[in-house]
Amino acid sequence: VQLQASGGGLVQAGDSLRLSCAASGRTFTNHVMGWFRQAPGKEREFVAEITWNLGSTNYADSVKGRFTISRDKAKNTVDLQMNALKSEDTAVYYCSARRSQSRSVNWWGQGTLVTVSS
Repeated sequence: VQLQASGGGLVQAGDSLRLSCAASGRTFTNHVMGWFRQAPGKEREFVAEITWNLGSTNYADSVKGRFTISRDKAKNTVDLQMNALKSEDTAVYYCSARRSQSRSVNWWGQGTLVTVSS
């Protein structure tokens, strides 16, 4: 399985940014795709996830109402639209995939850095 994240960059507080994750290597039916992030000096934390089959979503409280996760079955991509960015959103963002019945992530992509200047 390969998860290729892209779209990171340097933006100002209040700006928007869209991350994309290209997934390949298997069929993702009955999988949950997600985004995590790791800020400097902090542990990796959950951001959002979406079920591949039905598109059901779940978000961390810190991003609810600002971030939107989506998936495109035809393109095998998972996007994270980030609006109203804050300096505390600065982190390396990782896309992930897990089997629906798994409690932990089975595959990680490489990270993409998002820097929000205040």
